[in-house]
Amino acid sequence: MTDPTPTKRHQPLGIGAGRVLAGLLGRGITESRTPWMHEQEADAQGLRMVYSLLDFSDRGWSDGDLAQVLDAVQRVGFAGVNVTFPFKQAVLPLLDELSPGAAAIGAVNTIAFVGGRRIGHNTDVSGFAGGFAEGLPGVAMDRVLQLGCGGAGSATAHALLSTLGAGQLALFDTDAARVATLAEQLTAIYGEGRVTVAGDAAEAATQADGIVNATPIGMAKFPGLPLPVEALRPGHWLAEIIYFPLETELLKAARALGCRTVSGQGMAVGQAADAFSIFTGQAPDRARMAASFAAFAQQ
Repeated sequence: MTDPTPTKRHQPLGIGAGRVLAGLLGRGITESRTPWMHEQEADAQGLRMVYSLLDFSDRGWSDGDLAQVLDAVQRVGFAGVNVTFPFKQAVLPLLDELSPGAAAIGAVNTIAFVGGRRIGHNTDVSGFAGGFAEGLPGVAMDRVLQLGCGGAGSATAHALLSTLGAGQLALFDTDAARVATLAEQLTAIYGEGRVTVAGDAAEAATQADGIVNATPIGMAKFPGLPLPVEALRPGHWLAEIIYFPLETELLKAARALGCRTVSGQGMAVGQAADAFSIFTGQAPDRARMAASFAAFAQQ
């Protein structure tokens, strides 16, 4: 379910030799490390990239301004934009084409502006799978509980079932229609019996080997816990997709209990590296981007 390397037909158009404009659309993203990773990698490759944060909350924009913002960045010559909460699915009607991976997942986190067209990609699946495999090797995957079924949750669910070997995936979301839709889509691809809908997250946690938090709860803009601390036990593993802050309240609580954990760093670096390739047409140095991510905390 990984998006392929951009083909020649999908190569983005820059704004001049060696110059690239890109950005991130979302809410509560002022602490994002994405601009730093992209700009540092571009510098290392001899490119001049300007990567802008387009935070709808910080700028006082409404969700209804999404189409206008896309029009504006395309018009001024952006090579593309990344997309995060809450627009990974809302952006779909505004695009001209989807990559095979984005179409299967039903969510987009990267848009390339190519020849006047908007091409949607999803680099979250490979990003999450890579970070999980590196951070939690050998964990039990018979029963997994996933919290959150939005755009990011769709990507992590596909990664868990297609790449990471989850035997059974229980989905929980406060939006009943959203969780039912994702469960139906996943069942159609991966078969009956592998996906269930959890009515109560804490109860489902008692049967799970591990837990994935794919909700925005825990972000700097959305503090709190998506699951009661009492639902965690030392035998659980916990995977977090949030990376600002890098240690969420849920991740901190799990570590205090002795759970094996992985932060959102791996997903953040992996999806950014794939997006960099889409924006520039050049292969990134993933280790260098990971080092940039780590160095950001020391700035």
